[in-house]
Amino acid sequence: MGLVKSLAKEMIKEIGNKSREFYEFVLPPVDIHLENDKLIVLIDIPGFTKKDIKLSLDGNILSIQACKEISDEKNHNMICNQRPNIIDKKMKLPVEIDDGGEVSSAKYVDGVLTVTIPVKKHGKDISIE
Repeated sequence: MGLVKSLAKEMIKEIGNKSREFYEFVLPPVDIHLENDKLIVLIDIPGFTKKDIKLSLDGNILSIQACKEISDEKNHNMICNQRPNIIDKKMKLPVEIDDGGEVSSAKYVDGVLTVTIPVKKHGKDISIE
């Protein structure tokens, strides 16, 4: 019976590793809102600390990188590990970024990173009579 339990434990661990790899590929989920002359980007990255996260903006490409340290002590008795340890995502923003290209603010609260970026406004408003 020990062999069956051991094989089952290894199989569950491998399934968890494959799930984690999939999540690292597709994560993080992102919402983007346009408010006046600012682009608000909400990025879900729970399980990381503020010091684990690096952001960069190159033109209209926003890069999000996060990597957390993995302790061997914690993983020694791990049965299933599906939460991502690494996030590396580059995304093209849907609007033109202001020439300054500087992020107004970035806040990380309760696993959600909120990035505010100034954008260029094109065109004129048209009044309707």
